[in-house]
Amino acid sequence: MTRLHRIASALVGAGALLIMGARPAFAADHAVTSEAIINAPVAEVWKLFTTSAGLESWLGAHVEVDLKVGGSMRMQTDQKGQAGEDNTVVNQILSFEPERMLSLKMSRPPANFPYPTALQSVWSVIYFQPLEPGMTNVRIVSMGYTDDAESQQLMEYARKRNADRLEQLQKKFKPLCARCEKERAAGN
Repeated sequence: MTRLHRIASALVGAGALLIMGARPAFAADHAVTSEAIINAPVAEVWKLFTTSAGLESWLGAHVEVDLKVGGSMRMQTDQKGQAGEDNTVVNQILSFEPERMLSLKMSRPPANFPYPTALQSVWSVIYFQPLEPGMTNVRIVSMGYTDDAESQQLMEYARKRNADRLEQLQKKFKPLCARCEKERAAGN
Protein backbone atom coordinates (compact mmCIF):
# COMPACT_ATOMS: atom_id res chain seq x y z
CA MET A 1 0.00 0.00 0.00
CA THR A 2 1.41 3.37 -0.97
CA ARG A 3 1.71 6.31 1.37
CA LEU A 4 -1.14 8.07 -0.45
CA HIS A 5 -3.42 5.04 0.08
CA ARG A 6 -2.58 4.95 3.80
CA ILE A 7 -3.38 8.67 4.18
CA ALA A 8 -6.66 8.31 2.28
CA SER A 9 -7.57 5.29 4.40
CA ALA A 10 -6.87 7.21 7.61
CA LEU A 11 -8.98 10.16 6.45
CA VAL A 12 -11.91 7.90 5.56
CA GLY A 13 -11.64 6.26 8.99
CA ALA A 14 -11.52 9.64 10.74
CA GLY A 15 -14.53 10.80 8.74
CA ALA A 16 -16.47 7.71 9.79
CA LEU A 17 -15.69 8.47 13.44
CA LEU A 18 -16.95 12.04 13.02
CA ILE A 19 -20.16 10.82 11.39
CA MET A 20 -20.75 8.27 14.16
CA GLY A 21 -20.14 10.87 16.87
CA ALA A 22 -17.50 11.21 19.53
CA ARG A 23 -19.12 8.86 22.08
CA PRO A 24 -19.13 5.15 21.25
CA ALA A 25 -22.43 3.24 21.40
CA PHE A 26 -21.09 1.19 24.32
CA ALA A 27 -19.23 3.50 26.66
CA ALA A 28 -16.89 2.36 29.43
CA ASP A 29 -19.13 4.01 32.03
CA HIS A 30 -21.91 1.73 30.85
CA ALA A 31 -20.30 -1.42 32.24
CA VAL A 32 -21.21 -3.22 35.45
CA THR A 33 -18.31 -4.66 37.46
CA SER A 34 -18.78 -6.90 40.47
CA GLU A 35 -15.91 -8.51 42.34
CA ALA A 36 -15.41 -10.89 45.26
CA ILE A 37 -12.72 -12.98 46.86
CA ILE A 38 -13.75 -16.62 47.13
CA ASN A 39 -12.11 -18.77 49.80
CA ALA A 40 -11.37 -21.64 47.37
CA PRO A 41 -8.66 -22.45 44.81
CA VAL A 42 -9.14 -21.22 41.25
CA ALA A 43 -9.55 -24.76 39.85
CA GLU A 44 -12.49 -25.38 42.18
CA VAL A 45 -14.11 -21.99 41.49
CA TRP A 46 -13.71 -22.56 37.73
CA LYS A 47 -15.61 -25.86 38.02
CA LEU A 48 -18.38 -24.11 39.97
CA PHE A 49 -18.94 -21.81 36.96
CA THR A 50 -18.37 -24.27 34.10
CA THR A 51 -19.84 -27.65 35.05
CA SER A 52 -23.43 -28.77 35.54
CA ALA A 53 -22.74 -30.18 39.01
CA GLY A 54 -20.78 -27.08 39.98
CA LEU A 55 -23.50 -24.62 38.99
CA GLU A 56 -26.22 -26.77 40.53
CA SER A 57 -24.33 -26.76 43.85
CA TRP A 58 -24.78 -23.02 44.34
CA LEU A 59 -26.92 -21.40 41.65
CA GLY A 60 -29.47 -23.52 39.84
CA ALA A 61 -31.72 -26.50 40.35
CA HIS A 62 -31.17 -28.03 36.91
CA VAL A 63 -28.19 -27.08 34.76
CA GLU A 64 -26.78 -28.40 31.48
CA VAL A 65 -23.34 -27.14 30.39
CA ASP A 66 -21.71 -27.71 27.00
CA LEU A 67 -18.35 -26.03 27.63
CA LYS A 68 -17.08 -25.08 24.18
CA VAL A 69 -17.04 -21.90 22.12
CA GLY A 70 -20.60 -21.63 20.81
CA GLY A 71 -21.79 -24.07 23.47
CA SER A 72 -24.48 -23.26 25.98
CA MET A 73 -25.34 -23.17 29.65
CA ARG A 74 -28.99 -23.98 30.23
CA MET A 75 -30.22 -23.28 33.75
CA GLN A 76 -33.62 -23.84 35.38
CA THR A 77 -33.71 -22.33 38.86
CA ASP A 78 -37.14 -23.70 39.79
CA GLN A 79 -36.71 -26.94 41.79
CA LYS A 80 -39.92 -28.30 40.22
CA GLY A 81 -39.02 -27.22 36.68
CA GLN A 82 -36.97 -28.95 34.01
CA ALA A 83 -34.28 -27.47 31.75
CA GLY A 84 -35.93 -26.29 28.54
CA GLU A 85 -39.14 -24.95 30.09
CA ASP A 86 -40.21 -21.28 29.85
CA ASN A 87 -38.12 -20.19 32.83
CA THR A 88 -34.93 -21.80 31.56
CA VAL A 89 -32.11 -19.31 31.08
CA VAL A 90 -29.81 -20.08 28.16
CA ASN A 91 -26.37 -18.47 27.98
CA GLN A 92 -24.19 -18.84 24.90
CA ILE A 93 -20.49 -19.38 25.59
CA LEU A 94 -18.61 -16.76 23.54
CA SER A 95 -15.07 -17.65 24.64
CA PHE A 96 -13.03 -19.00 27.52
CA GLU A 97 -9.53 -19.59 28.79
CA PRO A 98 -9.61 -22.41 31.36
CA GLU A 99 -9.32 -21.18 34.94
CA ARG A 100 -8.79 -17.58 33.72
CA MET A 101 -11.78 -16.19 31.77
CA LEU A 102 -15.28 -17.08 30.59
CA SER A 103 -17.45 -14.85 28.39
CA LEU A 104 -21.20 -15.36 28.02
CA LYS A 105 -24.21 -13.82 26.31
CA MET A 106 -27.74 -14.62 27.40
CA SER A 107 -29.41 -15.96 24.27
CA ARG A 108 -32.70 -16.78 25.95
CA PRO A 109 -33.94 -15.06 29.09
CA PRO A 110 -36.57 -16.60 31.37
CA ALA A 111 -40.22 -16.03 30.50
CA ASN A 112 -41.48 -12.57 31.47
CA PHE A 113 -37.95 -11.11 31.71
CA PRO A 114 -38.54 -7.34 32.01
CA TYR A 115 -35.67 -6.13 29.75
CA PRO A 116 -35.66 -8.34 26.61
CA THR A 117 -34.72 -5.65 24.09
CA ALA A 118 -31.81 -4.22 26.09
CA LEU A 119 -30.53 -7.72 26.81
CA GLN A 120 -29.82 -8.33 23.11
CA SER A 121 -26.69 -6.13 23.18
CA VAL A 122 -25.29 -7.21 26.57
CA TRP A 123 -22.58 -9.78 27.32
CA SER A 124 -20.50 -10.64 30.37
CA VAL A 125 -16.91 -11.63 31.01
CA ILE A 126 -16.00 -13.50 34.19
CA TYR A 127 -12.35 -13.34 35.26
CA PHE A 128 -10.75 -15.81 37.67
CA GLN A 129 -7.54 -14.65 39.36
CA PRO A 130 -5.67 -16.95 41.71
CA LEU A 131 -4.63 -15.19 44.91
CA GLU A 132 -2.95 -16.42 48.05
CA PRO A 133 -2.95 -20.21 48.25
CA GLY A 134 -6.51 -21.45 48.19
CA MET A 135 -8.22 -18.16 47.25
CA THR A 136 -9.62 -16.74 44.02
CA ASN A 137 -10.69 -13.27 42.98
CA VAL A 138 -13.77 -13.45 40.73
CA ARG A 139 -14.63 -10.36 38.70
CA ILE A 140 -17.75 -10.16 36.53
CA VAL A 141 -17.89 -7.38 33.95
CA SER A 142 -21.14 -6.95 32.02
CA MET A 143 -20.99 -4.70 28.96
CA GLY A 144 -23.09 -3.49 26.06
CA TYR A 145 -25.43 -1.14 27.88
CA THR A 146 -26.63 2.00 26.12
CA ASP A 147 -28.22 5.28 27.19
CA ASP A 148 -31.84 4.21 26.62
CA ALA A 149 -34.09 3.74 29.66
CA GLU A 150 -34.54 -0.04 29.37
CA SER A 151 -30.81 -0.57 29.06
CA GLN A 152 -30.15 1.60 32.11
CA GLN A 153 -32.73 -0.38 34.10
CA LEU A 154 -31.09 -3.63 33.00
CA MET A 155 -27.74 -2.21 34.06
CA GLU A 156 -29.01 -1.59 37.61
CA TYR A 157 -30.63 -5.04 37.69
CA ALA A 158 -27.31 -6.63 36.62
CA ARG A 159 -25.36 -4.64 39.22
CA LYS A 160 -27.50 -6.05 42.03
CA ARG A 161 -27.83 -9.56 40.54
CA ASN A 162 -24.08 -10.02 39.97
CA ALA A 163 -23.21 -8.77 43.47
CA ASP A 164 -25.84 -11.06 45.00
CA ARG A 165 -24.54 -14.07 43.09
CA LEU A 166 -20.96 -13.45 44.16
CA GLU A 167 -22.06 -13.08 47.77
CA GLN A 168 -23.97 -16.36 47.44
CA LEU A 169 -20.79 -18.03 46.15
CA GLN A 170 -18.75 -16.56 49.02
CA LYS A 171 -21.21 -18.04 51.52
CA LYS A 172 -20.59 -21.49 50.05
CA PHE A 173 -17.03 -21.21 51.36
CA LYS A 174 -17.61 -19.64 54.80
CA PRO A 175 -15.71 -18.67 56.83
CA LEU A 176 -14.31 -15.91 54.71
CA CYS A 177 -10.56 -15.58 54.44
CA ALA A 178 -8.84 -13.28 56.94
CA ARG A 179 -8.18 -10.69 54.22
CA CYS A 180 -11.87 -10.69 53.23
CA GLU A 181 -12.97 -10.18 56.83
CA LYS A 182 -10.59 -7.21 57.22
CA GLU A 183 -11.89 -5.61 54.02
CA ARG A 184 -15.50 -6.15 55.03
CA ALA A 185 -14.85 -4.65 58.50
CA ALA A 186 -13.18 -1.63 56.88
CA GLY A 187 -16.22 -1.13 54.66
CA ASN A 188 -14.49 -1.94 51.36
